[in-house]
Amino acid sequence: MERKIYSKLKIWKETDGRQPLVLHGARQVGKTHSALIFGRRYYKNTVYFNFEGDNELCNIFEKDLKPERIIKELSVKSRETIMKNDTLIIFDEVQACEKALTSLKYFCENDPDYHIIAAGSLLGVALNREKYSFPVGKVQMMTLYPMDFEEFLIALGRESLLEKIVESYDNDSEMLFHDMAMELYKTYTVVGGMPKAVEEYLDKDDFNFVLSIQRNINDAYIADMAKYASPHETTKILAAFNSIPAQLAKENRKFQYKVIKSGARAYDYEVPIEWLKSSGVIIKCSKINDGRIPLSAYVENPAFKIFMSDIGLLTSKMGIPPNMIISGANSLDGIKGALAENYVGAAITFAGLIPYYWESKGQAEVDFVFQDRDGNIVPVEVKSSQNVRSKSLKEYIKRYSPKYSIRVSAKNFGFENGIKSIPLYAVFCINRNQSA
Repeated sequence: MERKIYSKLKIWKETDGRQPLVLHGARQVGKTHSALIFGRRYYKNTVYFNFEGDNELCNIFEKDLKPERIIKELSVKSRETIMKNDTLIIFDEVQACEKALTSLKYFCENDPDYHIIAAGSLLGVALNREKYSFPVGKVQMMTLYPMDFEEFLIALGRESLLEKIVESYDNDSEMLFHDMAMELYKTYTVVGGMPKAVEEYLDKDDFNFVLSIQRNINDAYIADMAKYASPHETTKILAAFNSIPAQLAKENRKFQYKVIKSGARAYDYEVPIEWLKSSGVIIKCSKINDGRIPLSAYVENPAFKIFMSDIGLLTSKMGIPPNMIISGANSLDGIKGALAENYVGAAITFAGLIPYYWESKGQAEVDFVFQDRDGNIVPVEVKSSQNVRSKSLKEYIKRYSPKYSIRVSAKNFGFENGIKSIPLYAVFCINRNQSA
């Protein structure tokens, strides 16, 4: 399956002064597969090393961190010739070997012609715990997220539909195949963007098999909690993780500790929530109390929302039958808004933007606000249906007069009164051209 990260990796490869690359993201988003495919396409050969449970491999880094010696021993272990500029070296699950991570500094300083991609599912967790000597300033960081709707369409062979969506987005013109695209959006809501789930859907065309994959991935997250956290921490992380469906099902989706359990306090769950965020499982969306630049200066702690990084894993975790989502069952009206909001929050994040939400003294709330590359502050209102009336967005516009606003809904494309209307299936386009 084609991933957009390949173009970013190509830029990294061709950049003067290139540093070792640290590729991180949630488990099973496709980090290793993407690195291997990239190596196959753009290098003469690729050598792959997985540090998890390989003491012999870790011992190579124990003597010293001289790149020349390390490369010689890695060549012996892999039975491959490692060539400067022509070989891609992949360090997988690098968080399992402290000195391998530290060695990236010495490769950057002393032998930058070796091309290294270091990947780790729980690298963010490891770094936040400060157990590792991280080579600050000596590596380039890149995050891989689940497949977005654009990548999903490419996997389905719907490139021609994709072209029409992008064209309509750029021109604010109605899309002829709107209903078709909305049906595919519903399918994406069920399948999500985890590569194995998408592969299973393409291969079997049966949501039961997709659900099995999604359950396995959610179980793998739970297994990681038990493996990388203490039993006491694991209990709290799991409780916070399991509360996500209930958090999103509320009309006000602000995260509330009491939903985890009665009497729960922020102090007890701050670390577990950061663990989930650092592992790539969730997206944390902070509240701002002012819509001016820079948004980060107006974050109002401790108010925030939490979304699952992958919409398919959320629908699976919620136990929503796929046929009800596909058919648009009226009985889901109470939860459709939550699914749409989670989907949009993740899509904004995948587009390389930081989503916030705005609230004014409990009287008005805009689902998302982000700062575009031109410095514009853009409010985003999300509706799961064609009913797009919104007093909150009007209040925000009245107060801050943004250059433009975005309304995401089930309606077709359009632009009126400074509001750019975007169908749910086209949110991936947002970072293409933000200056409306």
